Amino acid sequence: MVHREACFYEKNITNIIRPPYFYLSGFTGIPHMEYYYVFLSLVYIISLIGNAAVMFVIFMDRSLHSPKYIVVFNLALTDVCETTALVPKLLDMFLFGRQFISYNQCLTNLFFVFVFLFMQSFNLTILSYDRLVAICCPLRYHKLVSHRSMFQLTGAAWAFAVLIILIPVGFITRLSFCGSVVINSYFCDHYPLYSLAAPCSDVLPNRVLSQLIPFIVFYIPMIFIIASYICIIHALFTITLPGDRAIKTCTSHLILVAIFYLPINITYIFVLFIPTNIRILNLSLTSVLPPMLNPIIYVLKTEEFKVSAKKLLRRVAKRAVGPLINLTKT
Repeated sequence: MVHREACFYEKNITNIIRPPYFYLSGFTGIPHMEYYYVFLSLVYIISLIGNAAVMFVIFMDRSLHSPKYIVVFNLALTDVCETTALVPKLLDMFLFGRQFISYNQCLTNLFFVFVFLFMQSFNLTILSYDRLVAICCPLRYHKLVSHRSMFQLTGAAWAFAVLIILIPVGFITRLSFCGSVVINSYFCDHYPLYSLAAPCSDVLPNRVLSQLIPFIVFYIPMIFIIASYICIIHALFTITLPGDRAIKTCTSHLILVAIFYLPINITYIFVLFIPTNIRILNLSLTSVLPPMLNPIIYVLKTEEFKVSAKKLLRRVAKRAVGPLINLTKT
């Protein structure tokens, strides 16, 4: 039915064929997927609550208004945006069977999902830079890592993420889709989308971009993070103090790096060799698990954040219980 309905196309003046909609196949052919949708719902709720709590604590506690927590706040904001760009549409597909998405909505979905995915990589890179300077150049830390420099780094990261994804989106608008409109993914993924235009358009530029952009936004930051931790490990072995606090922070960050980059590598290196369903499941877990685990692994294991959170909870509890105590006394 989907393939038959695909014959209704719109043509612009340059004879570029654009379908009025695409069909997201989602997680088809995988047994017991209803349990996976329940799992995604729980992950989404935990991600929203956890990251909202992180942003609230950082915003309310002035002791956390340090350069590092600018990036942590940005990471939490990115986590909320990324899961919101993905999970609600998945649940809409599962609960109401609305798997059709218009051409413009598809490009918008592609844009926002990848902007937030790229920002995950950039945030982890900026945090590794913070740890590198703090451990290897502690005397110059406040000069190299200031509020201004962190705002500049995060702002540049957002601008770069937006600009670099606009390039493949722009190239997709030049493609003609004269065949199938079925996207073998749970969102408007770049590779399955431009592959649909292969029978009637030159998709070589899109194919080149699909290899070049992941290298720029994933592999170069990953190489920087690995190099920074080589320097950090060398510094930890040469300092006289044990540096337990630094090691704990670095361990939490490394866990997040592994959770994010390992599935990404599997997805984009072996995209032509792994089965479609495995690629879709792997990419979905890569998209939703790090946002849920970030506040648990990184922030909640940071002692200064836990102290601030407890202090804020006591303050809120005191304000809530205080009027009740006064009322009972009267």
